Amino acid sequence: MALKKEEKAKLIKEFATSKDDVGSVPIQVAILTYEINNLTEHLKTHIHDAHSKRGMFMKIGRRKKLLDYLKKNDVVAYRELIKKLNLRK
Repeated sequence: MALKKEEKAKLIKEFATSKDDVGSVPIQVAILTYEINNLTEHLKTHIHDAHSKRGMFMKIGRRKKLLDYLKKNDVVAYRELIKKLNLRK
């Protein structure tokens, strides 16, 4: 399921670092996390949907690369984002 305009605007507003921020790393990670969660729910009912599974794995890889970049450049922001999105247990 695609991300709706209102949901995306809500995520941007919540994770923006400044007033004009629309594409920083925390926003991209939040959007990818939202999409991954939706795909996870979809795949619970449609187990054999290989195309969606591949798309989800690609999103997971992209999110991992962005998180590695954020961890390397700003550890404090990385830890806050991880806590806010509840990614690590």
